[in-house]
Amino acid sequence: PDLLPASNGEVTTMSFLQDVVDILLQYVVKSFDRSTKVIDFHYPNELLQEYNWELAEQPQTLEEILLNCRTTLKYAIKTGHPRYFNQLSTGLDMVGLAADWLTSAANTNMFTYEIAPVFVLLEYVTLRKMREMIGWPGGCGDGIFSPGGAISNMYAMLIARFKMFPEVKEKGMAAIPRLVAFTSEHSHFSVKKGAAALGIGTDSVILIRCDERGKMIPSDLERRILEAKQKGFVPFLVSATAGTTVYGAFDPLIAIADICKKYKIWMHVDGAWGGGLLMSRKHKWKLNGVERANSVTWNPHKMMGVPLQCSALLVREEGLMQSCNQMHASYLFQQDKHYDLSYDTGDKALQCGRHVDVFKLWLMWRAKGTTGFEAQIDKCLELAEYLYNKIKNREGYEMVFDGKPQHTNVCFWYIPPSLRSMEDNEERMSRLMKVAPVIKARMMEYGTTMVSYQPLGDKVNFFRMVISNPAATHQDIDFLIDEIERLGQDL
Repeated sequence: PDLLPASNGEVTTMSFLQDVVDILLQYVVKSFDRSTKVIDFHYPNELLQEYNWELAEQPQTLEEILLNCRTTLKYAIKTGHPRYFNQLSTGLDMVGLAADWLTSAANTNMFTYEIAPVFVLLEYVTLRKMREMIGWPGGCGDGIFSPGGAISNMYAMLIARFKMFPEVKEKGMAAIPRLVAFTSEHSHFSVKKGAAALGIGTDSVILIRCDERGKMIPSDLERRILEAKQKGFVPFLVSATAGTTVYGAFDPLIAIADICKKYKIWMHVDGAWGGGLLMSRKHKWKLNGVERANSVTWNPHKMMGVPLQCSALLVREEGLMQSCNQMHASYLFQQDKHYDLSYDTGDKALQCGRHVDVFKLWLMWRAKGTTGFEAQIDKCLELAEYLYNKIKNREGYEMVFDGKPQHTNVCFWYIPPSLRSMEDNEERMSRLMKVAPVIKARMMEYGTTMVSYQPLGDKVNFFRMVISNPAATHQDIDFLIDEIERLGQDL
């Protein structure tokens, strides 16, 4: 009650916000301090019982509110910590953080130039720059920032369907033939999720076989397209992946583009994880052929280290998104405004309310330049190669696939001493299955580091190490290896 807009609230507000900033700054400094834990782990029931989190009738004092802020950060995972390797999005960028604070203070909505003038222009400029980097002439086309890669992929599916059968917008799925989409067996689950949400159905998503490195096999794609056509289904979308979630594999985009052209199918590239490599002269060849796609998902909040959330869907054909999604709400998108209406981009989004996600990316790009992003990305890839070289012949490690990783994903088993001389049979497999989960649980309880694990296909639980945090160093990779060995020796 004492804070602005209360009368004479300025002094209290200033000191309250100053305290909040102090809490945040201490947390930022701690995030980069290797002697602090990545996580202060508690089981859910412990955290629920240790503090009172309930909402009350009566207001709490500002002291208690500040205490809530401290407690929340005390148990937060330090995703900016140099030894946090758990997710594809890691790191804590100072300029990105500043931009997020500014965005929250401006607190506006991304639907029209009328209420978000600068942000709407920055979205226009940034998306055009990203399309240029994809290789579309002059950065032509369209795009939108969406709440994440899953939604970007769903947009692609929605637009591809509309392009082939525009009547679906009014008449619905009953008015059109049975559609099928194709994606690799290693692709992100969001492709099926989008098909479910759009009423296409998960059974209509056909999974194409991958080679041992996790890349889609083009001949299998063509075979499955022909099979679907023979059954009377209509192939409308191929979603190729540039940087798969687990292996970090890049599908062969040129071969896939040839097939899409031959059968007149929309080609989408899910570059949520691998799209950032377009910033690097050394690594962008892995996305050769991306310029032939009809749409591309690219998440700057992953490899480029932009604070969550920041995901872009880019579309080669201009105007398509607008026709697909617009509803002409007359209270928002009045046609008789006094400025160029092409800047009222809100009607091409699925959302009405839309967060300003562009400012973090734009401000970081200004602060680093393309070369800054390039250096940061090249460094992460170099660290992944360092890890691979260090463990590929090391006792107690087995690589999940042969050859150096194409992205920063390094997939491996740690084999404890007790399993090293065992012959490869059922019993060894079932014991190996339990190794990674136990090591991970111990990591979290000690709070020293975090790295992800999972099974895949016929392969039992293995570690998937990923690096997207520019704060990580060779020492952190060495630390991770020592830690896995320390925590897994006795298994």
